[in-house]
Amino acid sequence: MIKYIHPVKPSLAEGLVAEVYAQAKRDFGIVAEPFQIHSPVPKVLAGTWMVCREVELLGNVPRPVKEAIATAVSQLNQCPYCVDAHTIMLNALGENAAANANSKVQIASISDPKTRMATEWALATASPRSDLLRWLPFSRQEAPEIVGTAVFYHYMNRMANVLLDDTPLPSNHSLLKRPLKRMASWMFSGAVNRSKGAGESLLFLPKTDLPNDLRWAKSCPNVAWAYACFARAVEEVGDQTLPIDVRVHLQEEISNWNGSTSELSLAWCEDAIGRFDESTQSAARLALLTALAPKRVDEETVLDFRKHFPQDEKLIGVLAWSSFAAARKIGTWLQPMN
Repeated sequence: MIKYIHPVKPSLAEGLVAEVYAQAKRDFGIVAEPFQIHSPVPKVLAGTWMVCREVELLGNVPRPVKEAIATAVSQLNQCPYCVDAHTIMLNALGENAAANANSKVQIASISDPKTRMATEWALATASPRSDLLRWLPFSRQEAPEIVGTAVFYHYMNRMANVLLDDTPLPSNHSLLKRPLKRMASWMFSGAVNRSKGAGESLLFLPKTDLPNDLRWAKSCPNVAWAYACFARAVEEVGDQTLPIDVRVHLQEEISNWNGSTSELSLAWCEDAIGRFDESTQSAARLALLTALAPKRVDEETVLDFRKHFPQDEKLIGVLAWSSFAAARKIGTWLQPMN
């Protein structure tokens, strides 16, 4: 279930939103809730879908490897919705053992060496000093897809943790989850195996320059185009929703961030934003917590922001900008060295 906002329903979509929804339904299987939550800001929706499609659904890296990375990053970020979603996709791809191992974080039981090493690497992506990040367990040519998948889910997990329930399934009851996951996997099996043309999503937004901190994507034109467009869309909505002082402050916090949330406290957050007025504080609090401690974004935090900024576009703008700011920083830790 989607919380706090009223997304555009597929049956009522028009213009760019309708075009993105139609391609997502064809290539992904359904217009999933993680796409719908972006619909109040059509360009951000388009950029989100472009990255997902060109990075995760297509390319030279086997999709099961990328789904395993998505699951591992989601475990790392404690995003139960995304863990369920991507174990469902692994099952739809016929990777039942990998799905089970990932959902239980039993990495040693993953039989495929490439999937196992990619999963171990993904679980270290929030630890910039980890030895596992010094050398990539894949080739330089595969880096845009591998790094791109990890960065995307560090972004998406933050969005999902705020706006979505704990599972995409109709019930979270432990006795029902296994059969419900089997049914969901069967529903997606046709879409995951359907042939898809590379670059078909890139027409949604005009080509733009790739930011330097996303240079890991440069060697794959489709991934670079998708990420450049997504970055531009997120920057534009950030300009419209967050005061420059808040964005500068958050960038300063992120520049000194080491990936851990354990040392962060709510007192730290309140001290950091104390110089702002009440409405700006509500935006700064939401942005800081979303970027650096997303599990601490509670209903009170969101409703306090909505009291000052009731529009869905404002909420999506703050969440998207701060989520991607953190994900971009993580991407700088994952630059290929080998």
